[in-house]
Amino acid sequence: MTDTTTDVGMPERPDTPELDTVAATVAPAPEPTFADFDVHPDIVAALAEAGIITPFPIQAMTLPIALGGHDIIGQAKTGTGKTLGFGVPILQRTVSPSDPGFDALPKPGKPQSLAVAPTRELAVQVSADLERAGKRRGIRVLTVYGGRAYEPQIDALKRGVEVVVGTPGRLIDLAKQGHLDLSQAKTVVLDEADEMLDLGFLPDVETLMALTSPTRQTMLFSATMPGAIVALARRYMKQPTHIRAMGDDTENAHTVKAIEQFVFRAHALDKVEMLARLLQARDRGLTLIFTRTKRTAAKVADDLAERGFAAAAIHGDLGQGAREQALRAFRNGKVDVLVATDVAARGIDVEHVTHVVNYQCPEDEKTYVHRIGRTARAGNTGIAVTFVDWDDIPRWGMINRQLDLGIPEPVETYSSSEHFFSQLDIPAGVTGRLRRSEQTREGLGAETLEDLGETGKSSGRRSAGGGRGGEQDERARGGRGREDHGGSRGRGEGGRGEGGRGESGRGEGGRGEGGRGKSRSRSSETRSPEARSLERRSQRSAPRGDVTATGPVDAASHEGDADRPRRDRNRRRVIRTDEGGGGSTPAAVRTDDIAGSGSVAGESKPRNRRRRGSRGGNADTAGNASNAGDAGSGDAAHVEASNA
Repeated sequence: MTDTTTDVGMPERPDTPELDTVAATVAPAPEPTFADFDVHPDIVAALAEAGIITPFPIQAMTLPIALGGHDIIGQAKTGTGKTLGFGVPILQRTVSPSDPGFDALPKPGKPQSLAVAPTRELAVQVSADLERAGKRRGIRVLTVYGGRAYEPQIDALKRGVEVVVGTPGRLIDLAKQGHLDLSQAKTVVLDEADEMLDLGFLPDVETLMALTSPTRQTMLFSATMPGAIVALARRYMKQPTHIRAMGDDTENAHTVKAIEQFVFRAHALDKVEMLARLLQARDRGLTLIFTRTKRTAAKVADDLAERGFAAAAIHGDLGQGAREQALRAFRNGKVDVLVATDVAARGIDVEHVTHVVNYQCPEDEKTYVHRIGRTARAGNTGIAVTFVDWDDIPRWGMINRQLDLGIPEPVETYSSSEHFFSQLDIPAGVTGRLRRSEQTREGLGAETLEDLGETGKSSGRRSAGGGRGGEQDERARGGRGREDHGGSRGRGEGGRGEGGRGESGRGEGGRGEGGRGKSRSRSSETRSPEARSLERRSQRSAPRGDVTATGPVDAASHEGDADRPRRDRNRRRVIRTDEGGGGSTPAAVRTDDIAGSGSVAGESKPRNRRRRGSRGGNADTAGNASNAGDAGSGDAAHVEASNA
């Protein structure tokens, strides 16, 4: 509130000289606080601990009506504090487990309030604000969204919650499974309703509204108010009060006055160089860079990381764990550049974001408003920079007309343009690479990747070398496998030396933990075609019940080979047999060392064993029997049986 002064004069007396006028300053009325709106003392104390004392305009206009239980349509610019505008009334009207009347509720522990958000990031942000404001009252807040495992969310619902914040898809899934009971929800909030319209969530929202109590209080908040949202409000709200907090007549009706906006016509091949120099501007804090496509977001993040910047990407192809890891690293300052698609244009409320860069021109004016609204939040100032390619000039002209920005023709700009350096306060002489002495951020790898038990999506985590896959040491662990259903390929558990793709080769079942498909062992690949052909014939001619070991050589069965004579080792590994009476042909590699160590008692041998025994094999069999004991006797018995 501005200070006002009033001149106060003394009464005139006819027989006294005129007195000088005394100017008295009228003390300004104190700004209202949350306590002035009859908010619960515990909520006021919790907000005071977070440094929130006085409400913003949208909050001050919303609280008296919302606390009375009336339906509200709240329209305000992004970044002006809409979350607490509906969050405080939700917490005020909720009966906590510590309140006396909690046990008297029809269904204690069932959700009493529901807040629906269009994106996961926004749901997490809203839930964090509600938890912070309601922690002194002991109100349990649950965040429900896709990409996480169902079990923890189901367990929390069984234990009991008072407020549920989530995205439409997962909320409907849990409701259809019978885990989410919304019949006791007496307050429903639709946040960023216009984004729900754009994403096609309105049918899901109508499904959720039908599951709630007919006597509910409904609050709808959005920065813009398309006709479909107005129709939704008329269908599900009872005499709503429309509250608009769009600023005064001196500022733009759509964008925040504290944002300084720059628009440059840039060449596609020069954008990364311009971006790298922009990121070295004086007093630059955290920076958000928006792209239109997921591929561009990943490429820009990789290019900036190669140039020495601590950058991370967040887009729809990443699993929820990787998205939250990047967002946490950005909040904690481990990375200072976050490249995102429009999935992050809503709900990222991070302090100290000084610059927002539209690397690609937004699709429309609503996207532009929400992108640049990530800076200059809660009364701060910020800078918004937009790169417009030659092909995007018509699109930018439409955005400029709709928002009345006064920049119809962006100036043609390159990374070496003087006005680019002067307008953005970039030091002269900087290049497209960050000096090593200025690379002080820890980077994305310093942030822990949380295991969320993700479903139906790969983690999307990129290895340190930029390759695809999950863990960095997967290449050392061997064979190829699939990390999850979602598709970034990793390395399985096996390894070629241990049996090919997977944990075991063809001889042990073919499919292992990490791999899929069949693979031959390295030892089988080194055999000649004649040996493999003979092996197949011996398998077909083997009696029923006999087991012929033709798989990979077991290393454990040859641990003592180094101590044996070389000739003896060779004789144990290779069997020679007669074909047509004269020649000898190398046969299959044996894993049981021909009744040596590692053979299984009672295991039968190939039929060509008899022919070898006829050429002096009795002595060899006797020698092996002396080493293997009963196993050798079993082999001799098998030879006699096959002779019979």
